[in-house]
Amino acid sequence: MKISSILATKGADTVTIVPDATVAELIYLLAQHKIGAVVASVDGTSIDGIVSERDVVRAMAADPDAGRTGGVRPKSVSAIMSADVITIGPGDTVDDAMALMTDRRFRHLPVAVDGKLVGIVSIGDVVKARLEALEEERAALVDYVTRGG
Repeated sequence: MKISSILATKGADTVTIVPDATVAELIYLLAQHKIGAVVASVDGTSIDGIVSERDVVRAMAADPDAGRTGGVRPKSVSAIMSADVITIGPGDTVDDAMALMTDRRFRHLPVAVDGKLVGIVSIGDVVKARLEALEEERAALVDYVTRGG
């Protein structure tokens, strides 16, 4: 199964945030859309970084003066995002995404064509697609066995 199949099912709409937005704005965006990560992009299609709930938590833990300075909320997204972004293409397989996410410990993977953002897949999307494929294989085997080959 290809990544394009996941995007076709879930849609290619991708939430982005500008890198100079505040972490407070990021937290609101994550909560509003019920998502765990967003791509940082100056124009909505370039990929300048990716920032996740984990990045927020790590930034909070690293700020010993959080109580006195307002913590990470007034900081810019660019201060906590990952700027080295690994992407996958729509023609890559779900197994490719699963291996990459497992090896690199990602939970979100932007999908790009010629360096432009076309979607994002989460580990949940990948697992769901894999389970659906396994169910299809199981059904085909049951059909084969019950029909006598």
